[in-house]
Amino acid sequence: MLFEFWRWGVIGLAYSELIKNFKNIRSYMREFYVYGFKSREEYDAKSSRSYDNERRRMESWLGDYMSFRQDAAGKQVFLSVDSRNILHNPLYQAFKAKSFTRGDLLLHFYLLDLLAEGEARTVRELTECISTDYLAVFQSDYEPDESTVRKKLREYEQLGLLVSEKQGRELYYRRDTMFVGLGSWQEAAAFFSEAAPLGVIGSYLLDRGESCADFFGFKHHYMLRVLDSEILMTLLDCMTTHCFAELDVEPQKSGEARHHTVLPLKIYASTQTGRQYLLAHSKRFRKLVFFRMDFIHTAEPGAAAEQYGAYAERCERFMRRLWGVSTGGSHTLDHLEMTVYVGEGEEYITQRLKREKRCGTVTMVDEVTYRFAADVCDANEMLPWLRTFIGRIKSLTCTKRSVTDTFYSDLAAMQAMYGGDDDALS
Repeated sequence: MLFEFWRWGVIGLAYSELIKNFKNIRSYMREFYVYGFKSREEYDAKSSRSYDNERRRMESWLGDYMSFRQDAAGKQVFLSVDSRNILHNPLYQAFKAKSFTRGDLLLHFYLLDLLAEGEARTVRELTECISTDYLAVFQSDYEPDESTVRKKLREYEQLGLLVSEKQGRELYYRRDTMFVGLGSWQEAAAFFSEAAPLGVIGSYLLDRGESCADFFGFKHHYMLRVLDSEILMTLLDCMTTHCFAELDVEPQKSGEARHHTVLPLKIYASTQTGRQYLLAHSKRFRKLVFFRMDFIHTAEPGAAAEQYGAYAERCERFMRRLWGVSTGGSHTLDHLEMTVYVGEGEEYITQRLKREKRCGTVTMVDEVTYRFAADVCDANEMLPWLRTFIGRIKSLTCTKRSVTDTFYSDLAAMQAMYGGDDDALS
């Protein structure tokens, strides 16, 4: 009766909170709640019914964090959160809503029950026991064959639920008896779940605990990178196995998806925005290229890379001249020098220069003057950092003329806006 209710009551629903493919949910979340604050009428990639179903799913997970505004374009829904008050990332709920089939449900309980006593059994024995011990009792037209049972056993072995051992020509499966006391790891898992790039793993571990692990709060909580977890996992696997990755990339501005075959080498994460980037060798461009992780729609493992070590060495040399994630538009480096005034008792300025110099150098010119110098791929990336020293900069030079032109024109614009002569503030 229980299985018949599940069969007709759940499968018959037109809408379910469970999802089969995370890719669709990731796309909707980005389009509506992260990038665009779009209304329903502005989204034409899917039908209205598909939009409504996906919206209901997301509201069931994020209802407490969703807001909307009404204007001439219609109702616009968006995420509204105060990261200081959120101890657990609500976006993890999307990963825990994966759909399953009737066979998945039945085999899960049948197999784990048959192996509960620790006895090892073969695929054939398990298939026969399912038929004689369970299906013969319940009125059901579902009867898995050996191939289906074997696939499920291999899946559970990969998940760590089962272990296999070969005895003669037969392969036996049994429950994994290794036990890890997660209680002593709760604090570590709680921190990992919110601070690490693949924090969803920590969230799964916390779900197995008996108490709520409310240990940490974050002033700057980069929650949205969770949406890129599956892409990141695939790229990390490619880096571990030294193979290429097949990417479908769709930049936000162009909206046109393009295919790239790349060799993933490094993952960069911004400490300012939380945004993640992939540094990879592109077959199309024949050079090292950065890809924004949230622009990558799909990522699949490709062919094995020959001479991976040579690519890795080139990447290490390249990274020594990176300031951020821009590779620059030419093959030559930009040389920049800045001299800064440091008064008596202001050693913290010197300490900051040395701490934040990245690939640059800091030298003392005299008792009150220090010189910062760097050769980088794109000096334009340094402008936000250089502006933080306004009021102390004695001189600024760069081989890329546009960098100094931009810096001084911004200064002139700021002076015209905020003060000087008749415009001075009182």
